[in-house]
Amino acid sequence: MTDKTSPPRAGFSRRSFLGTTGAVGAAFGVGTGRAAAHPSETGVAPDAQPKVALTINGQRRTLTVEPRTTLVEALRDTLGLTGTKIGCNQGQCGACTVLMNGHRVNSCLILALSANEAKITTIEGVADSNGSLHPMQTAFAEHDAFQCGYCTPGQILSAIACIDEGHAGSPGEIREYMSGNLCRCGAYPNIVAAIETVRDSKEG
Repeated sequence: MTDKTSPPRAGFSRRSFLGTTGAVGAAFGVGTGRAAAHPSETGVAPDAQPKVALTINGQRRTLTVEPRTTLVEALRDTLGLTGTKIGCNQGQCGACTVLMNGHRVNSCLILALSANEAKITTIEGVADSNGSLHPMQTAFAEHDAFQCGYCTPGQILSAIACIDEGHAGSPGEIREYMSGNLCRCGAYPNIVAAIETVRDSKEG
């Protein structure tokens, strides 16, 4: 019968292996209960963190952000403008749509730092200063162009831009240029009707 017990390899044991990996983990601050280094421990002073200047809904704001912070995160987490929604976080659903220098963008795909000095309009800045709703907001309400409402802020901003860009000439054109904004409730016919109403009121 074959003896299944083999002599330990020279210089290697479970004890020495665990001791070695523990030492390596300690060197990198992982696996040993030690938290990763705090920014202040890396020699980066808080006032050295990057800043971004934005004009948001007509108000000049200067923010301190991490380099990896996206525009939607800055709007929601730093400024509390939670009307801008996060859906897929991959630029596919349009829930995070805002206007940047008058053009619609997916704010989940834009780094806050890359928007420096830009003019940003969120859903909170669409209504008049006296509180009157934007015609597109009114049209969405009148045409029942939303159900759960999660995609509505992005839909409204995209709809405003669709008309301003001159891409609301027909229902088919509206559908094409609004295709970047998904409505999981399927309110598309009413969204098109709302856009047509605002378009016609401008032309009239």
